[in-house]
Amino acid sequence: MPLRGDHDLNPDFYDPKQVLVSAAVLVPIIERESGATLLFTRRTDHLDMHAGQISFPGGRVEAGEGISEAALRETEEEVGLPRRHVTLIGQLDTYVTRTGFEVSPLVGVIRPPFPIVPDSFEVAEVFEVPLNFFLDTRNREMHSRMYQGRERHFYAFPFGDYYIWGATAGMLVNLAEVLADGVAAES
Repeated sequence: MPLRGDHDLNPDFYDPKQVLVSAAVLVPIIERESGATLLFTRRTDHLDMHAGQISFPGGRVEAGEGISEAALRETEEEVGLPRRHVTLIGQLDTYVTRTGFEVSPLVGVIRPPFPIVPDSFEVAEVFEVPLNFFLDTRNREMHSRMYQGRERHFYAFPFGDYYIWGATAGMLVNLAEVLADGVAAES
């Protein structure tokens, strides 16, 4: 898979010698009658890594486990969505984070009804955003912050009270590009 990451906008953040931890997330597309949505989690504020941030369900790939197994297991653990409700349809580009993760985003379709039972230790909230919101490039913003004495650039998708940024926003940009390319190819 092609390699994307925080280094796309900040080339000096990428160290090709860095040992990366393999992780996988599910990019859950829910087929609602009113239109497709994406499911997100807001992480609890007490976590050591990425506290309070918006993310897709997912986490580390465990020994002896493939990326599909990891994404589906983590989704079950974090939001209580049984894997039998998920139909995997593809994979986005691998995303490398400055925090040392090599994330494999797997796209899955979910048809209602399905249970959601968030793990209260890890997940403060589960919510959905219309897929079309991310396909409209006017909703994609470029932001920056100072980090370790340097300006760091990143994508962001502000949506109501939610601020979707960083790796999750980078994966959303990739998803939007893939879907736009698919529409263009059909024309």
